[in-house]
Amino acid sequence: MPLTLVRVLGSSEYKGGPDVRPGFRGRQQQHHMKRSTFNLPNHAHYLTFSCYKRQQLLTSTSLCKQLLTYWNQARQKGDFAIWAYVVMPEHVHLLICPKTEDYEIGSILPLLKEPLARWVVKLWSATMPHLLRQIEVKRGKRLLHRFWQEGGGYDRNLHNWESVRKAVEYIEYNPVRRGLVGSVRDWVWSSASEGSSILVVDTPDFVAD
Repeated sequence: MPLTLVRVLGSSEYKGGPDVRPGFRGRQQQHHMKRSTFNLPNHAHYLTFSCYKRQQLLTSTSLCKQLLTYWNQARQKGDFAIWAYVVMPEHVHLLICPKTEDYEIGSILPLLKEPLARWVVKLWSATMPHLLRQIEVKRGKRLLHRFWQEGGGYDRNLHNWESVRKAVEYIEYNPVRRGLVGSVRDWVWSSASEGSSILVVDTPDFVAD
């Protein structure tokens, strides 16, 4: 098996640990992340985007379920595979791989972000209008609502199995590093969870280099 992911091999824990970091140097922690997009054939993409002002907006069970439902729809519409993901209280990480050589990450990102943003604004407007103040943005005389932080977020091209393996470990170990759970399996909003069937990840199947 070319991809030696411990998750794929069926172990309950990773052999790595909280210090497994595939060269990301903490850039995903910034509010405004510079994103250089390279739409290269057979490349996977490590994506990170945050809630507006890095507020902890992703704490509701119903909201997280809805996000995963939208992501499941997005991968079908955008024709890409989801290899790993984690939904944290204020940001998300995904590892995706387009299934076609001719693709645009700039077209995939709206599929991942916009449906939930519209759903939240509609829900809060009808049931909890006071919450909308958390995501209000003024543009001249206009008052807008922004669920996600402005910009494309962080996008890193991955083109070999080792970088993919490290990315999966880094993504799925997030809740453990934060002290939210003791095991990667215990965080429901993650591809490592055994308890969520809303979004089942695809099996990595590429060799780019």
